[in-house]
Amino acid sequence: MNFTGIIVGLATFLVIGFFHPIVVKAEYYLGTKSWWMFLVAGIVFCGLSLWVENLVASTILGVTAFSSFWSILEVIHQKRRVDKGWFPEGPGHNK
Repeated sequence: MNFTGIIVGLATFLVIGFFHPIVVKAEYYLGTKSWWMFLVAGIVFCGLSLWVENLVASTILGVTAFSSFWSILEVIHQKRRVDKGWFPEGPGHNK
């Protein structure tokens, strides 16, 4: 039996679930200016994915990289949710 697909699928599920509260907290405390942290993290995880020789680890790092890149867009969407009153406005917002 080959568990590679199950491992990568579970890791992808966990990574996506891990990023949701990070995006919410980043937007709350830092506002949309937190986007660059997700860009840097994505670049770092892409680089690590290229250097790691284990296929499963490299794949999970790649998923984490592109989840970081996707989070840039989600920070902007989160600001719109805050503007609509769906989430509280934090100290990271300019008054």
